[in-house]
Amino acid sequence: MEPFRVYVLGCGSAKPTTRHLASSQLVEIRGKLFMVDCGEGTQVQLRHTHVRFQKIGAVFISHLHGDHCFGLIGLISSFGLSGRSLPLHVYAPAELGPMLDAMLKLWGQGLEFEVIFHAVDTSATQVIYEDKSLTVTTIPLEHRMPCCGYLFREKPSLPHIRRDMIDYLHIPVSQIMNIKNGEDWTDEEGHVIPNNQLVTPSDPPRAYAYCSDTRYMPQLHRLVEGVDLLYHESTYDSRFQDLAGKYAHSTAAEAATVARDAHARRLMLGHYSARYDDETILLEEAGHIFSHTILANEGLVVEI
Repeated sequence: MEPFRVYVLGCGSAKPTTRHLASSQLVEIRGKLFMVDCGEGTQVQLRHTHVRFQKIGAVFISHLHGDHCFGLIGLISSFGLSGRSLPLHVYAPAELGPMLDAMLKLWGQGLEFEVIFHAVDTSATQVIYEDKSLTVTTIPLEHRMPCCGYLFREKPSLPHIRRDMIDYLHIPVSQIMNIKNGEDWTDEEGHVIPNNQLVTPSDPPRAYAYCSDTRYMPQLHRLVEGVDLLYHESTYDSRFQDLAGKYAHSTAAEAATVARDAHARRLMLGHYSARYDDETILLEEAGHIFSHTILANEGLVVEI
């Protein structure tokens, strides 16, 4: 099975502390790299991941609060200094477009790669990126400004060839793709070997949902149903329910409720308020509702 990983670069809230950096993640799926949010210092954090970050093909910005996008121009500048030539696609709320243009005119002179901006409708569920192996779909969220999450979902892959049967029947290599695509095999004596004896089922498609800043949405679970990993903000514990409502954030219990109702396999909490020196209280609160919960932390790599 090809790698599907999430690298946590920053998981703090709008008031980062010495413990946490502003929000940013890197998603690796089938050899492709994507960034989700890009807080300050992201380009520095990338150097600790030991991945070839020049391969990042796109950046997805959830909303325009600074702790989610102030690192974008620094990232672009770092790409320019390292000799990048491949285009970089930026998906974000439409309001970022003019600001990005202005920053590129001021600090992007001499770039040898193109920055291509794609305006995202944060109020709709839409496939905004697609290639032969995956789709990226927007997840409308409810925050103090237009905001959306992103759902990374693999496309179904072809079944696995049974090497023992291929060797036993002396099937030519040239026919393997036909068999993967569902064809039977007829041997020299005219016997038809059914396709299901020649292959084993493909790996189930995997999915990762990134739900950035949002108040609790009782209907959200429908949009992330069955994901292997759900990242959901958990700025507060339930003692600060009033603040969560006031600032359109979620508690750890609310994040866990979404994961439980979505039948997710795992939940990753993040976007912690700076009031916490230890996020164990958030983990424990969520764990009472959804036991398969982990805490995001800088440097964490989650295999999906």
